[in-house]
Amino acid sequence: MLCLGFAFLYIPIFLLIFYSFNYSKVVPVWGGFSLRWYVELFQSEEIWKSVVLSLEIAIMNATFATLLGALAGITMARIKQFRGRTLFSGMISAPLVMPEVITGLSLLLLFITMAEVIGWPTRGITTITIAHITFSLAYVAVIVQSRLVGVDESLEEAAQDLGAKPFRVLIDITIPLLAPALVAGWLLAFTLSLDDLVIASFVSGPGANTLPMLIYSRVKLGLKPDVNALATIIILIVSIGVCIAGWILSRQERQRVLDMQMAESGKFDQNEDEPVRA
Repeated sequence: MLCLGFAFLYIPIFLLIFYSFNYSKVVPVWGGFSLRWYVELFQSEEIWKSVVLSLEIAIMNATFATLLGALAGITMARIKQFRGRTLFSGMISAPLVMPEVITGLSLLLLFITMAEVIGWPTRGITTITIAHITFSLAYVAVIVQSRLVGVDESLEEAAQDLGAKPFRVLIDITIPLLAPALVAGWLLAFTLSLDDLVIASFVSGPGANTLPMLIYSRVKLGLKPDVNALATIIILIVSIGVCIAGWILSRQERQRVLDMQMAESGKFDQNEDEPVRA
């Protein structure tokens, strides 16, 4: 069953990569090995404009969503009681269960109302970025909160006992402990933004055509093989990014385990050196 599940997931991806080297314009018909569609892809100004726009939005979204989501997650994990906690928790969790159609429509109405009242924002890259941050920060907050719940608070308490201010504890202790969660949250927010079609379709404006919107419009008009070439390049880039992130997280985790072992070993040696009292 596991092999069937992986086959169902990955065989279509391998087929997409395979047909990206097909010379024929008809996608399912093999016309011989060729780099024809990669050449056309790199010559297409429309596609690369959408790629650059999507990357700009995804990077801004991931950065701000990680910042805001980390603050929300730390608040939920470390501040046990405060007025409005239930409402705050519900507002954080709402984007996770809200249908994208509802989110996109509500944000569209909000942006239209704001544009009529204060003249901002103009529908385009700004509104898409705000919309993506709105739902991405919820995912980051959940990841950060889950990480902090499993982290012992003794290190933070020890730093406070030694005179460190709360902000100093946050910078020197909490954030390094959260580094794997922050990296995972940033990558997840980046991927969600790069993949989003529904919400971006609602809040985009003239000239703001993201990559998923462009691909969807081309699929409706008839799939052109250069889309397969573009998808292959995206798969390659994402795979490299995931491998690098996994290596960094694994290295940090090994370093953390090594530091804990050294600390425990030093504590054990210190206890051995103490004289035994009757």
